Amino acid sequence: MYRSVIRSILVVALCTLLIFATGCVNQYPEGKNGPKVITGRERVVATSRAVAEIMARLNVDVVGVPQTELAASDRFKGAANIGASMNPDMEIIRSLQPDWVFCPKTLESSLKPRFEAAHIDVAFLNLRSIDHMYASIAELGPLLKREKEAQALLNEYRAFKVQYRKDVVFDKPPRVLILMGLPGSYLVATENSYIGSLVAMTGAVNVYGNESAEFISANTEDMLSKKPDIILRAAHALPKEVLDMFAKEFKENDTWKHFDAVKAGHVYDLPYNQFGMSATFEYPQALETLKKIYQKAL
Repeated sequence: MYRSVIRSILVVALCTLLIFATGCVNQYPEGKNGPKVITGRERVVATSRAVAEIMARLNVDVVGVPQTELAASDRFKGAANIGASMNPDMEIIRSLQPDWVFCPKTLESSLKPRFEAAHIDVAFLNLRSIDHMYASIAELGPLLKREKEAQALLNEYRAFKVQYRKDVVFDKPPRVLILMGLPGSYLVATENSYIGSLVAMTGAVNVYGNESAEFISANTEDMLSKKPDIILRAAHALPKEVLDMFAKEFKENDTWKHFDAVKAGHVYDLPYNQFGMSATFEYPQALETLKKIYQKAL
């Protein structure tokens, strides 16, 4: 049964934010340098929604953002369209002559070779958890001459964590299986993914918590052996197609019928705007969504 009583259930942070901040911005490739003199007016390109939102919170004007952000917010009206987050246009980015190009670290393996081939310096922000996001913000403050704005965001997060510790607890933490879907396939999300970090923050048990990778492949028989109480399904992209894929998979794959979570109806599709690949400032809403799911299931 879900109760609201005081208990320390947050997963122990990797460090305090001040210590933990070091190394969360994977800066320029070896042998290259950023701007030597920080003016606070550097030309910045944000290649993803999560990064663009951080820049907006830090009151940083950007010269380039993904197409989706131009359509979604008046904040970036004057910025150039650099294309899709997972496939930015290198020629457009280079034409903007940026001092900084920021990308989420989750895309480093696919984008770093392309930036290097285009001779564009790029920094990758670690947004794999809320703690990592705020640690990156702590570094970005002095890097972009936005120390005051960064400190305000850090203070806000610390206050949130203090209150959150008081509000959420379980008599018995539920065992949760998290599936991250793409059209036609899906992976299991571990605690090292952003969604996994949210579930860990609630105090629930990720049935694939002892993995080093963010996402892993697992067959349904292995998942069944983990005995999850709740199954959470999320979409990496194209949410409608992914939800249709999940519905078909759960209907046609007989193994799912043997899951206690499926028998009890404790399978939940997570809102796409709250549960993505990178941490965002919508984490309070995401945590509230998880809380409501637990209240239904427990």
